[in-house]
Amino acid sequence: MKKFWKIILGIGAVIAGILVLTANKGSKKQFKKDLKDNKKKLKEIKKEGKQLKKEKKKIKEEVAKSEAKVKETKSKVKSTESAKKTVSDFEKKYRKNKFKKSVKKAKK
Repeated sequence: MKKFWKIILGIGAVIAGILVLTANKGSKKQFKKDLKDNKKKLKEIKKEGKQLKKEKKKIKEEVAKSEAKVKETKSKVKSTESAKKTVSDFEKKYRKNKFKKSVKKAKK
């Protein structure tokens, strides 16, 4: 019985091997057609790549210009440090005590 199954398995393996070998073969015409199509696709992709590079270059230039504008604008803006200090001094002097009292009332 074991020999019988081994023989059947061997025959199945041979048949499968033959099918695999015959299935991979294609015609030369089909191969040339596929090759031609691949070359066309490659050309199209290269064209798109060139266009994207040009667009990328333009965008980089625009970003550089906008960064320069932002720098210039920031240099024109006045510092708010002294105003913040004045406000904080005022709050320390006058509002701090009132705020604490109102918070204590709200907690009760």
